[in-house]
Amino acid sequence: MSQSKAIDKTSIIGDFKTHDKDTGSCDVQIALLSARINHLTEHLRAHRKDFHTRRGLLAMTSRRRKLLDYLKKHDLNKYNELLQCLNLRK
Repeated sequence: MSQSKAIDKTSIIGDFKTHDKDTGSCDVQIALLSARINHLTEHLRAHRKDFHTRRGLLAMTSRRRKLLDYLKKHDLNKYNELLQCLNLRK
C-alpha cells in the first residue's frame, strides 16, 4: 500500500485528543474508526467480492455505532461536535 493511501493515525489523534497523552478517548477512537471505515469503503468499491473485508467493515461500523451511543449518553455536546466534524450525519 502506498503512503498516500495509508491512514495517518498521528494526525487524527492530534486533531481529536483531549489532552497531551490521550490516545484512547471516545473521540479519538471514533475518528480512527471513521478513517478506517472510509478507507475500506473505497477498497470495497474497487473489489466488490472481497467478503472478508466486508465483514471487518461491518464490525468496525458496529463498534463505531456503540462508541457514538456511549458518547451521546454521556456528553451530548461533544457528540454533536464530533458528528459535525466527521460529517457522519446529514
